[in-house]
Amino acid sequence: MIEFYYFHLMPWPHLPDDFDRQHPSSWVTFSNRHYDPQRGHDLYNEYLDEMELAEKLGFDGLGVNEHHQNAYGTMPSPNLMAAALVRRTSRAKIAILGNAIPLRDHPLRVAEEVAMLDVMSGGRIISGFVRGIGCEYISLGINPTYSRERFYEAHDLILRAWTEPGPFSFEGRHYQVRYANIWPRPLQQPHPPIWLPSQGSTETIRWGAQRRYPFVSVFTSYAQTKRLIEEYKDAAEAAGYQAPAQQIGFAVPTYVAETDAQARAEAKPHMLWLYRRGLKIPPNFLLPPGYITEDSLRKFLAAGLRTPSDLSFEELEAGGYVLVGSTKTVVDRLKEIEKDLGLGLFIGGGRIGDMPKDKALKNMELFAREVIPHFRDPAPTANKQGSGAVKRKRVD
Repeated sequence: MIEFYYFHLMPWPHLPDDFDRQHPSSWVTFSNRHYDPQRGHDLYNEYLDEMELAEKLGFDGLGVNEHHQNAYGTMPSPNLMAAALVRRTSRAKIAILGNAIPLRDHPLRVAEEVAMLDVMSGGRIISGFVRGIGCEYISLGINPTYSRERFYEAHDLILRAWTEPGPFSFEGRHYQVRYANIWPRPLQQPHPPIWLPSQGSTETIRWGAQRRYPFVSVFTSYAQTKRLIEEYKDAAEAAGYQAPAQQIGFAVPTYVAETDAQARAEAKPHMLWLYRRGLKIPPNFLLPPGYITEDSLRKFLAAGLRTPSDLSFEELEAGGYVLVGSTKTVVDRLKEIEKDLGLGLFIGGGRIGDMPKDKALKNMELFAREVIPHFRDPAPTANKQGSGAVKRKRVD
């Protein structure tokens, strides 16, 4: 069985007509004069409506994430979006994919906010932790050389704050606390599930497998995804266990329609927007000096110098960067992927790039009705919620 998460980037689709000619990237230096707050108001409400509908359609969870200073994803605070969803949903898990903890001034703020969301939601929060991509260290003026150190240290402090009665002291290189004693504490015990969405540095994969954190391969080729998941499984075996399907995740932009030809025609411009505009990132922004280790840099270079933003739609499809087709085609391909990867978590959906609302709704409704049921247990089961979840109580 696969759990399905409806993931949303909340992009800014209204790029200027001269974007491709005049702007080197939609990140860091793309001026915010191109952002219209009134149109943004309308978009945020449309996006939240889509996510609330996804719960009604039967998706197991709703995915939000964090990015800064770009048109690719206008969600600088995923915790705010999670809070907006908590009161308008009652069943679906809310996966924060994730908080970029090295970018925060203090990890205890993340620990408090996620704990509060977990209590408010009745135990439905999944807490993804990410380092944040290189661009965001430039945008926020943080030295990328310390990215990994800050990530590990922030993780350790958050985990202790969730699980260890306070007050206690914490003395790290980057964070020092005399009285760590968060209020509220999380509802799920010992803590909300922790996921690692990543494009797969060797260090992150090994670290996550040792802690049995689910690994989610994000927006990369299928061949690369398979290699990363095999590396994760090898790291799990080295740690003394076999990684179950519930620890293997795959995030890929997905579009379904009545026929393969119709799906390709409808999806093509928006998939190209995603990779050629939304993910148009110069190498000096993506991988600033010090952001990754020498081993990970070698692995990156060995994969080839062409980035997804250089590829045609046909190449994106053939390479498994996108999943597009009729419902039958997508079901058959997902069954192959489930068997090949040992997949247990699928993250897809959302409004892709500059996709209009009608296409987004058609895509999610068709996927929920014609794809998801093929991956459900035949016997009826009760609605699933996060570990330790309780039914929401309301006072009217």
